[in-house]
Amino acid sequence: MPLGMGIKHLVVAVSTIAAGLAIGSPTAQANFVPTSCAQGWVAETVVEGVGKLENLDSDGAGGFYVTGINDGFLAHVDASGRFEHLVTGLDNPAGVRVAGRSVYYLTGDGLDVPPGTLQRYDIDTGAVEVLLTGLNGPNGLLVLPDGDLLFTTLGIKGSPTGISRYRPSTGEYTKTWSALPLTNGLALAPDGRSVFTDSLELKVFRIPLDAPNSWTVVSGVPQLLALPDDMEATRDGQLFVADHALGAVYRIDTASGAACAIITGLIKPGPFRNPPDGATSVRIVRDGDGWVLYVTSMDGTLRRLRPPAGLDLTPADERRR
Repeated sequence: MPLGMGIKHLVVAVSTIAAGLAIGSPTAQANFVPTSCAQGWVAETVVEGVGKLENLDSDGAGGFYVTGINDGFLAHVDASGRFEHLVTGLDNPAGVRVAGRSVYYLTGDGLDVPPGTLQRYDIDTGAVEVLLTGLNGPNGLLVLPDGDLLFTTLGIKGSPTGISRYRPSTGEYTKTWSALPLTNGLALAPDGRSVFTDSLELKVFRIPLDAPNSWTVVSGVPQLLALPDDMEATRDGQLFVADHALGAVYRIDTASGAACAIITGLIKPGPFRNPPDGATSVRIVRDGDGWVLYVTSMDGTLRRLRPPAGLDLTPADERRR
């Protein structure tokens, strides 16, 4: 295993090996296979064969901005499915979020890679600005209602930094806003006053914005062998979480903690696993009068997941409605 692999790569590889052992054991296998709630969901391919996709965000016009971790790009997929590189030569880009006419994204997602950055791409001019440097394996990214950015850090080359906060309007940077370690994805909660995050402990947490070190556990991931990644919540408290290890998307009821898989197998096909190759990020996007999920995966595919009739996917974040 190359030392330059990201921390995701390392954990998925270990999980995959362990999974192979677990499947051979009837007792372990019962814990390995997630409970399914896939009935009625329909998966459609938007674009494929575009590299190991790490993250996405809606452009508000039927398209998306995506990052490719291995190929080092920020790209745009328009509403017709046309794929275009915008910025190349990036070092392990990860989380991406759109705010107004700016696209914020992180680089340096990895275990043994150079320190990361927070960068801003200007949609109108194509100009790129580096806002922060020296970040410790930055990964998940979220724009808060007040315009501040939160980002998680997974790196182990420096001291743990938990979740950081950055204010684009002033440049104020809080390196350790929340000390919760080894966090990955981020999503705004329905109350607008807290956020959800998951971690390599295979737990989902709620963090109050006014008390970032007073987190509580919402749920465990419905797997012994998993790597929960990015996520998004609905206004009724359903949280959809990408699982990087099994290529699954989980639906978690944040009130009860109950969880199930709406889809599995979003991994690169072949006789052998070659991690990382699973689902990485989930976003809720308007589709006519309703809502659908879009999912990125390391198999190079952006997918649309249409929900069963009657399932309300209205996002928790009012700005996305």
